[in-house]
Amino acid sequence: MGTMRIAQDDLSGPQIARFLAEHVQQMRSLTPLESKHALDLEGLRRPEVTFWSAREGDAVVGCGAIIRLDARHAELKSMRTAPTRTRSGIASRLLRHILTEAERLGFTRLSLETGTADFFLPARKLYEKFGFGYCAPFAGYQPDPNSAFMTKAL
Repeated sequence: MGTMRIAQDDLSGPQIARFLAEHVQQMRSLTPLESKHALDLEGLRRPEVTFWSAREGDAVVGCGAIIRLDARHAELKSMRTAPTRTRSGIASRLLRHILTEAERLGFTRLSLETGTADFFLPARKLYEKFGFGYCAPFAGYQPDPNSAFMTKAL
């Protein structure tokens, strides 16, 4: 374990492409297809998305993104920690960084969709710890028993 650095990522490297492909594959294995909202590489390359990777040396250990919904509201997307590094503080550091950056970019609200299955419990607890509260579906999402919606004023 080296020093972790978090930086905006242009999504051009093969390591981040593999990391995100594993993320989408994992989400598909856990969530019914109609309830899967993880963005693939092309979805994350859209101009309204800002994406960060967390790296230790050359290894990608985490990632996260925000997608602009409007001038003041963004959605947190693609939060992932390397499976071998879960519960090691990476997600907290990454989320803190993204919250700071979202505020710096002028957003006043950050919302997210995550799963309701037990697998997603640590993620929901993390978001609660950072002040996210449960809310109604937003930005075109529909009520779904497999989805939990959360939001936070910045």
